[in-house]
Amino acid sequence: MKKVYPKEKTTLTKKGHKIFIVKEFCKSCGICINFCPTQTLGLGEDLKVEVLRPDNCIGCLVCELLCPDFAISVEKGKKKEEVEEKK
Repeated sequence: MKKVYPKEKTTLTKKGHKIFIVKEFCKSCGICINFCPTQTLGLGEDLKVEVLRPDNCIGCLVCELLCPDFAISVEKGKKKEEVEEKK
C-alpha cells in the first residue's frame, strides 16, 4: 500500500524563517492566531490558518508549540553571524 502524505504550504520570511502549514491538519481553532505576538497568522478564505504577514514573523515558535494538531512548524532562519562563520 502506498503512503500518501498531506501537502504542506511553505512560506519564507525576510528573516529567513520557514513556516510550514498542513491545512489538512488544521481544525480552525484559532489558538495559533490568538497567541502569535506579531499577528503573522490569520484565517484564510477556507477558514484554515495561513500566513498573512510573513515579514512580521520573529521565529518565536509559539504557533508551533501551541498547535494541538501539529498543523504548523517553523524552521528558524540562520543568524548573520552563523552564515559568516561558515564562509
